Amino acid sequence: MSAAYTLAIGIAIQNFPEGAIISMPLRAEGMSKCKSFIYGTLSGIVEPIGAFITILLTNTVAQVLPYFLSFAAGAMISVVVEELIPDSQNGAYSKLGTIGVTVGFLLMMILDVSL
Repeated sequence: MSAAYTLAIGIAIQNFPEGAIISMPLRAEGMSKCKSFIYGTLSGIVEPIGAFITILLTNTVAQVLPYFLSFAAGAMISVVVEELIPDSQNGAYSKLGTIGVTVGFLLMMILDVSL
């Protein structure tokens, strides 16, 4: 039970900045505190809904979960490279940086699993 509480606390700590990222710019643009707070809170509502759906579909999802997680990890790496490393996207060869990171990550994962 303590592991479940620890996980819940970790998720809650991670969700506070997500709500703030939504509500603070809204507040800065002149929206009321209450409305900004509500929008920030609603931005995180998809997580418990997704968790509930996953619990309902546990038997089905468990078999394809590694593929879903791999897809999510690949999408996150692509977003990080495209959006958070802006210098890699300058010039005529803007996709080369993304491809390089992807190939390097794939190589490191193969070496990690095989060794």
